[in-house]
Amino acid sequence: MRKSLYTLLTLLITTIALAQEETVYSVYFDVNKYNLDDKQGNNVVAFIKAIDTTRIESIQIFGYCDDRGKDEYNFKLSTNRANTIRDTLLGRGIKNKIIVTIEGKGRILLDEDIDNVSEARSKNRRVDVTINFKPLPPPKLEPGVYNVLKKDVIIGDHIYLDNILFARGSSKLTTKSKQELDKMARFLMRYKNIKFEIQGHICCTPSFQREAIDKDTRKRELSKNRAFAVYKYLISKKISPNRMTHKGYGNTVPLGKGTEYDRRVELVITGI
Repeated sequence: MRKSLYTLLTLLITTIALAQEETVYSVYFDVNKYNLDDKQGNNVVAFIKAIDTTRIESIQIFGYCDDRGKDEYNFKLSTNRANTIRDTLLGRGIKNKIIVTIEGKGRILLDEDIDNVSEARSKNRRVDVTINFKPLPPPKLEPGVYNVLKKDVIIGDHIYLDNILFARGSSKLTTKSKQELDKMARFLMRYKNIKFEIQGHICCTPSFQREAIDKDTRKRELSKNRAFAVYKYLISKKISPNRMTHKGYGNTVPLGKGTEYDRRVELVITGI
């Protein structure tokens, strides 16, 4: 059996997703297998128990398969893998009431530009144990970093879009997000000198994957699409495209405050 591996991915959804911090532990399986050896079981339980358990709100378990085989078989296999992890956690003292989701999601399709198909498939034969935490207090804003637009910004200022929310893995703006962008558009119409870049950022992808998959397009372009969604909406509200650009930065620009603050959309002032 393949040696158990894990990826520690943390995120606090301060700007473009759910207002929650989470950590993901991944367990990998051999082809067509869903059994777990003692070492793998010990590792995943030890990982959870090493966390500050007073902050754990819930645990979600998601099983996956590689892209080969029929859908019905893959959903069954991925569900069996998820159930194996659940049974392992319950058998080693993890409380059932905090495990809120056990779901087999079937196969993961390969990216068109993948270089190593075998390696990619091995990483897709896995179960992700997602540990959700109670929210942390918002980060202390440093000089030059704000959570609202103001008239006396200077070039280089960063503005968090705290209330611009997206569903998990999606680039579609919610009704609440559009309401917040309406307020921003009214401000920008008053101060027409402000120019800016809309930056999309993500967290919680492995180091070898700069971007995350957008479930709406099924392509690895989530941060890019979220930034573009804000850009398009502001254009629809009569903000000139000459005042703004948009770019997705994936997971390449961490704030240095911990990865829980790295999933976000920002405006960076480029001209006044």
